[in-house]
Amino acid sequence: MHESGELPFDVPRRIALFGGSFDPPHLGHLAVARAAQAALRLDSVLFAPVGAQPLKPHGSTASFEQRVAMTKLAITVDPAFSISLADQPRADGTPNYTWETLQQVRRELPADTEIFFLMGADSLASFRRWFRADEIPFVASLVVASRPGERMDDLKALFPSSLTVEAASDSSPSRTAGRLRSYALRSPAGDRAPFYLLPDVEVEISASQIRDQIRDPKRFSAETAAHLPFPVLEYIRANKLYL
Repeated sequence: MHESGELPFDVPRRIALFGGSFDPPHLGHLAVARAAQAALRLDSVLFAPVGAQPLKPHGSTASFEQRVAMTKLAITVDPAFSISLADQPRADGTPNYTWETLQQVRRELPADTEIFFLMGADSLASFRRWFRADEIPFVASLVVASRPGERMDDLKALFPSSLTVEAASDSSPSRTAGRLRSYALRSPAGDRAPFYLLPDVEVEISASQIRDQIRDPKRFSAETAAHLPFPVLEYIRANKLYL
């Protein structure tokens, strides 16, 4: 389920679902999306604010509707960015699981659509604890904004022990660009899925830091405000969020 215009699926497409709280969405999120779009030649990046994250029992500070509104404001800068409501709150109040969301997105798109799942390095740090984490890479190829100097030995500890991380030998220069680092994840059954790292996407501030600084006006500087798209900053001020 997506908004911000109809996507013409008359030809094979390359689409990334970018999941997260987006509480609030900031320029770091946009930088990650742009880097993935350029490196993987994506036709579209679907920003999917999550209703309820299983590993964050206290939930988000802003409501789902407010986070969707802010994300819409943030992504207007790029026509290839759209909102996805695939991770909206469930009617029964149960948490949103990425594996289930990706299965839903897969069912809604044409069979020849290439689907990627985009996330930041902070999300990868908890990935092995996710629901059916060892199956997610085989539903959608993982794309992660890596930390500077991250090595493959470090990566192995971030994935479920059932998965093997290998250097990829068949990345296609015709389909990718830039300094994308390609790997392969292999299951015990021998299934193989590509996994990509986006190097040099350094995000200097986190959403939690922004929230903390808004609560303390003495710490909320012009530099901090500069990490937010201006329409998002205006929305936060108008709705008195994070105070």
